[in-house]
Amino acid sequence: MTSYQLSSGDLTADRRAHYARLYAEGGDLGAAVDLQVQSLSLAPGWAAGWQALGDFREKAGDLAGAADAWRQVLVLSPTDIFGAGLKLSLTGQAETPPAPPSEYVEALFDGYSDRFDTSLMENLGYCVPERLTALLADVVGGDAQFAKVIDLGCGTGLFGERIRRTTSWLEGYDLSQGMLAKASDKGVYDHLGQADILHGIPAARLQNAEPADLVAAADVFAYFGDLSGVMAVAASLTADGGLLALSLEAGPDGCEWMLQSSLRYCHGEAYLRRQLEDNGLDLLTLSREPIRRDGPDTISGLLAVARKRPGAGVSEQPAEVVTAPALTVALN
Repeated sequence: MTSYQLSSGDLTADRRAHYARLYAEGGDLGAAVDLQVQSLSLAPGWAAGWQALGDFREKAGDLAGAADAWRQVLVLSPTDIFGAGLKLSLTGQAETPPAPPSEYVEALFDGYSDRFDTSLMENLGYCVPERLTALLADVVGGDAQFAKVIDLGCGTGLFGERIRRTTSWLEGYDLSQGMLAKASDKGVYDHLGQADILHGIPAARLQNAEPADLVAAADVFAYFGDLSGVMAVAASLTADGGLLALSLEAGPDGCEWMLQSSLRYCHGEAYLRRQLEDNGLDLLTLSREPIRRDGPDTISGLLAVARKRPGAGVSEQPAEVVTAPALTVALN
């Protein structure tokens, strides 16, 4: 997040908030709450400060007080860049939204972009890009080639780096400009665009762009609860006979979708199968396996590859066959 969000604009308030964080990190939540309240008495319009107060109160077991602080965040920052509404829903103070605010996701990943690769790959053992690439190879063969690949929620390009050798054209889309800058630096994409997956992909694509032989969503659907909208978008971008490869965080048996304490969503296997079927996608393979660590816990994921059923009168064309000449448009 940018400095104006993290600073109150008052040096004394900032200093007290700094000490509040230190007390919280040391386990003295009572002192942290007291100092944060003092800070906000000097800077009552500081949305990020109210968010921190809510978090301190939550950890101290004062859920009612935490909810009051998070409601104040929403008054000061109605776009909910801090995810206060998500926190309210987790503590039973509000209904669970089907997806987080776009502004929250964009700010989260803009602030994370500089350390994203190191944090995920080295610290958390994140393996979705490798495993999804391997799953695709199992389905179509290790030497298969795709005419066009779309990487939804491409982030810094971790999946793009691994799929590049299999395609003559690679597009990537992400909500975070910081993530896109990192992806651009890797030089593996032919076209990158900033877009909200639910609403902005058509405008971000090149004029007259066609559907892709492979659409991938690696660690993207964890930021959506209700998958109906984003699954429809992914299916619309997939050519008849083409493949959709995706990952989810696995939910408990019987779960459709559920917001977790991480502020990401998990999904049930039956729900995923139904969403694929409803959007004209035939499941080819599904794997339930560990995808990363989260503190002392291991996060289990669902990795899937599905094929889009051809439209009436259109013969199916294998996804592993290149059907268009190689394109050489430079990275924009």
